[in-house]
Amino acid sequence: MTQHDLIVLGAGPGGYVAAIRAAQLGLDVACVEKEKVLGGTCLRVGCIPSKALLESSERYHQTRKSLRTHGVKVGSVELDLKTMMRRKDGTVRTLAKGIEGLLGKNKVARYHGMARFGSDGQILVEGSEGTIELRAPKVLIATGSNSATLAGVEVDGDRVGTSTEALSWSAVPDTMVVIGAGAIGLELGSVWSRLGSKVIVLEYLDRILPGTDAEIAAEAQKILAKQGLKFRLGSRVTAARAEGDGCRVECEGQEALTCDRVLLSVGRVPNTEGLGLAEVGIETDRRGRVVVDESFQTGRAGVYAIGDVIAGPMLAHKAEEEGVACVEGIVNGHGHVNYDAIPNVVYTEPEVAAVGKTEEELKEAGIPYRRGAFPFMANGRARVLGHAEGKIKILAHAETDRILGVHIVGPRAGDLIAEAAVSIEFGASSEDLARACHAHPTLAETLKEAALGVDGRSLHL
Repeated sequence: MTQHDLIVLGAGPGGYVAAIRAAQLGLDVACVEKEKVLGGTCLRVGCIPSKALLESSERYHQTRKSLRTHGVKVGSVELDLKTMMRRKDGTVRTLAKGIEGLLGKNKVARYHGMARFGSDGQILVEGSEGTIELRAPKVLIATGSNSATLAGVEVDGDRVGTSTEALSWSAVPDTMVVIGAGAIGLELGSVWSRLGSKVIVLEYLDRILPGTDAEIAAEAQKILAKQGLKFRLGSRVTAARAEGDGCRVECEGQEALTCDRVLLSVGRVPNTEGLGLAEVGIETDRRGRVVVDESFQTGRAGVYAIGDVIAGPMLAHKAEEEGVACVEGIVNGHGHVNYDAIPNVVYTEPEVAAVGKTEEELKEAGIPYRRGAFPFMANGRARVLGHAEGKIKILAHAETDRILGVHIVGPRAGDLIAEAAVSIEFGASSEDLARACHAHPTLAETLKEAALGVDGRSLHL
């Protein structure tokens, strides 16, 4: 039996960041991870590899389609998918080694194996060399999430797969069906579409990007459709399976589709199976999420949970913020997460980014607001980049002018949203943002113009 001050279960973004911060605060910390490669789903088979393929596929697409508009003529352009995949895998390995180094630098003890709670609250780690027992007065559950399943969809890990498989296909499918029009489906659908696949996106709802501001989502759909993605909204998938050398996808009330590959991307579910939570009295809700209070503590004293295993958006940076807040609360008595200031980004081209309340949420809550919008087509930097599609929208309280939400579809929206998140964190008004000097020519000027637009005084529109 080995004793520590804190045991963190999971070495994803929430877990390893929490472990590092706890060590900085003077705790003796252990981190248990069942995978050999650190970083969790985000680094191994999620955020990082998908962004690597998005970047590489966009370079390929630009070389084939748009460089000529910049006066750059190229000869024959060929896809080297193996090299693209090697670059992705190399990026993952490098970053994983970096996390390993950070844990070592901060003297966090690492244990490789599957963790579960013992009958009296100890942590049992089952590894290749047997089971070891760990004890600590504090335990933090940060075990992340898994891809959600869908009744009737037979995932075989080859023809019909999740995002994990779609990140490593050895050939570009001629035709591909994506089930689910959320961030994962649209990002990976974009990757394979750019590389030459004919992509059909099936979505149960009557819109893409559920939870995103409806106006921005509709704008994004128009742009993606022009890029070649085909959308079938209001489609209830009843079955999908491998059939011969291809796949068959069935939808209620529609003719069946045949394709080469199927990507199932209908969300994610908390990864708590095998932890033995019920045996030690840790409650989960109907969606399998661990129930916690405002300090991230479960119903069992000394046991906490963060990230994808608890309620809230399943985002790596949300897990990181919760991990830091949790351990700071344990050590110092206070931790801080402002859930209204957590940005969300979809890394299509153009990107879709948001922070704060949507227009629909404000209407439903009866909150009075004013809005300002500005199109990228009126921005000089966007024109120079050759990416002038999309818009930015700012929602501010009608009485106090405090910024309530910012929504963007356009070039580098994922970077632009940071200024909006900081503005909300510090309680800025649209007037504050409008009065701040923004360098010219930059994409950030669109934020200033949209803020001016809240008061009806945009200068370049």
